[in-house]
Amino acid sequence: MNVLSKLTVIGVLLALTACTNPADLGDGNAVDLNGAGAGAGSGLVSDPTSPAYFNQAIGDRVLFSVDQSTLSAEAQATLGAQAQWLLTNTDYNATIEGHADEQGTREYNLALGARRANAAREYLISRGVAGSRLKTVSYGKERPIEICSDEACYSKNRRAVTVLTTDLTG
Repeated sequence: MNVLSKLTVIGVLLALTACTNPADLGDGNAVDLNGAGAGAGSGLVSDPTSPAYFNQAIGDRVLFSVDQSTLSAEAQATLGAQAQWLLTNTDYNATIEGHADEQGTREYNLALGARRANAAREYLISRGVAGSRLKTVSYGKERPIEICSDEACYSKNRRAVTVLTTDLTG
């Protein structure tokens, strides 16, 4: 066997031994939207205990006005429904992501995103959700869902998004 053949065989063997089950790669906190995990219910939008139901029927995001972190009546209604869902489905925790549009500096938008995430978190706490179940993170303008330079895009990027997680480690 020549050197090239040996290297090819070694490469193939290394590739095969590196293969693993993708389900083993998670961090233990990802939510299984297909319902195979513990506490995930059926995973269908029609199942009121599923994250899919939370995202679609309840709503996972609230929007804000320009340069504001004050919750509108509509945002309060959505967060109230989120609080009820979280109180009923105690297997889930949440990370609230704060976002901003592309206007302004990176630093300003990170701070604004943090204020938005905290406003949503404080509202959920005021409705009975334990603060220990809620984390916040700000992405500022770094993770837009719409990219264009007009109000139609800006308004969708000024948001706080509630992302469900499970705590399988403790």
